[in-house]
Amino acid sequence: MFLELIGTIFAGIAFAGVVMVVNKLTGGRLPRWAAPVAAGLGMIGMTITSEYSWYDRTRETLPEGLTIIQEVESRAFYRPWTYAVPFVDRFAAIDTVSVRTNEQVPEQRLVDLYLFGRWAPVSKLPVAVNCEEYSRANLADGAEFGDDGRVLNADWLKVSANDPIVEATCGV
Repeated sequence: MFLELIGTIFAGIAFAGVVMVVNKLTGGRLPRWAAPVAAGLGMIGMTITSEYSWYDRTRETLPEGLTIIQEVESRAFYRPWTYAVPFVDRFAAIDTVSVRTNEQVPEQRLVDLYLFGRWAPVSKLPVAVNCEEYSRANLADGAEFGDDGRVLNADWLKVSANDPIVEATCGV
């Protein structure tokens, strides 16, 4: 975040500097407001570029085995251009390498779900998935496990077979 702020400030300085050089080369024919307006436009442009490129930059740095299962696009009235071209500011990914199974309960699998946000720290959520019943349960509240490895005291959510978490975990 801090580096993006510094980059935005330098973009404003660079745009104002270019206008000042052009003004000097044209003998001072540009209006006095041209440099501050160029600085503002440069800073806005840098901010927009940073917003639209965050998802691609973050996705490229993900380790192997992390599968993106959902993207959340952003639209806001104070950014009217996002209605024409929305950008991804949050996404969820499953760590397919971390899928754990138990021989005694082969239909249940445990997996780590990661939640990424533009200005938020990455959150990790353990999830239990029942591949036969197409259901899943968040284990954040500390669910317990029975002697046979079965998940106990979990709030199972019935989902369809094409649920992104079930698809990524069970390979449906």
